[in-house]
Amino acid sequence: MVLGTSSHVGKSLLAAALCRILADQGVSVAPFKSQNMSLNSSASVEGLEIGRAQALQAEAARIPASVHMNPILLKPAGNMTSQVVVRGKIWGRLSASDYHQRRVEELLPIVRESYEILAAKHEVIILEGAGSPAEINLKQHDIVNMRMAEIADAACILIGDIDRGGVFASLFGTVQLLDSTEQTRIKCFLINKFRGDVALLEPGIRMMEDRLQKPCLGVVPYIHHLALEEEDSLGLADITGETKPWLPEDVRERPLRIAVVALPSFSNFTDFDALRHEPSVSLGFCREPSQLALADLVILPGSKQTVEDLLWMRRHNLDSSIVAHAAQGLVVGICGGMQMLGTAIVDPRAMEHGDQADALGLLPFSTRMNSDKVTRAITGRLSRSMLFGQPMPAMDIVGYEIHIGETMYADGAQAFSILNGHELDGCISADTRIFGSYLHGIFDDDRFRHAFLAAARSFHQLAPAARFENWKQKREDSFNQLADTVRESLDLVRIFDWAGLPYKSQGQIETMEQIR
Repeated sequence: MVLGTSSHVGKSLLAAALCRILADQGVSVAPFKSQNMSLNSSASVEGLEIGRAQALQAEAARIPASVHMNPILLKPAGNMTSQVVVRGKIWGRLSASDYHQRRVEELLPIVRESYEILAAKHEVIILEGAGSPAEINLKQHDIVNMRMAEIADAACILIGDIDRGGVFASLFGTVQLLDSTEQTRIKCFLINKFRGDVALLEPGIRMMEDRLQKPCLGVVPYIHHLALEEEDSLGLADITGETKPWLPEDVRERPLRIAVVALPSFSNFTDFDALRHEPSVSLGFCREPSQLALADLVILPGSKQTVEDLLWMRRHNLDSSIVAHAAQGLVVGICGGMQMLGTAIVDPRAMEHGDQADALGLLPFSTRMNSDKVTRAITGRLSRSMLFGQPMPAMDIVGYEIHIGETMYADGAQAFSILNGHELDGCISADTRIFGSYLHGIFDDDRFRHAFLAAARSFHQLAPAARFENWKQKREDSFNQLADTVRESLDLVRIFDWAGLPYKSQGQIETMEQIR
């Protein structure tokens, strides 16, 4: 089990690295996180909703993502409440206090059963904790850290993030706040995100080993430019901090400027990772009308609270800026962002907001919120041979749906794509400059993304992109880079010994592959 001294210390990526390393050794391995809090989610192989981090870890393990890898997903919904998703389906909407003090114990048998289902199918389970195991105010009803470690009888690794500072105090304090049996379960600690000379760190490591009476498993360096998504809003904060204002450029070879509106309830911001890594794109996350002024293309992303985010845009005059941009430019909406592009959002069952709200009116459809959530991976075909006024080759589009909205088309409305050969998805304007789709992940597909960018650049009379990124290969390279870095940094023989497995060197693995 991978535990951390706090959130965002690198638990998710270390778990992914261990999944890839074990898979490379020919071990059947699966990730597991009993309870995740995130607005980034994905569709599992069963067509159910799980946290995005566990889908990434499953990809690292080279297996399909299952709902049992993340049986409980908490999706923040505002006013200190969260939508509780249990085994991929909406279970309720609860306040933090009601969930932790009254309801969480009801879910423990489900968590245990999901773990046992996974454990029966795989040789090794890599569990991930949440936040810190030393959150003593919540510990009584904890089902994700030490209690889960006890259920799984897991050997625990404690991660400290040196990039944040105070790593030794956080490691020592975390262990000291655990009871004696829990302290025994912590087998070792490691230091993550290190920049600099390890020799300068060594005296502190030795002192920490003496104080904790536990070995240091190693020091993992800060890894730059991994094409692997962040799990939660902390990751989004890092990304938005990178945004720099655009300057006027009258150069045909300049990057295509894409503005993604950073909504307060922004969900699945990982939809735009592939675009961010394209060399011909300058993508910014924007929250002010002035930041849209020089954009070539504006994207409204997914939202957990679509109407609330729509009202937020109105308060900040972003709605009028987007409508003005749409008069001559390009606009795209994904999931909740697509719903905002229609004429109205109706929510008779108060699934999100409870009132009818006028939307931006850029596409001829309205949305009705229903109680049933659509969650599935899906393949479709574009309904038009044009996009942004440019010819578009016939192609499949691949993505996944996670939404509760139903599209009510006005007369003459044109769907963006056709799913499963007959189901209508999204909407596209008559001149093809504006479109919306429910499909998350469509920009991850290299062929569609390249054609999408080529059409947008052509519309704005920009030079064709000098080159395009192979996102699928870049992700695979990133998994291998992550695994290689962790392999070089940590005592893997010790980790494998805890799992009761022999550790094979890279030379042994290569020899076995040659024999096969």
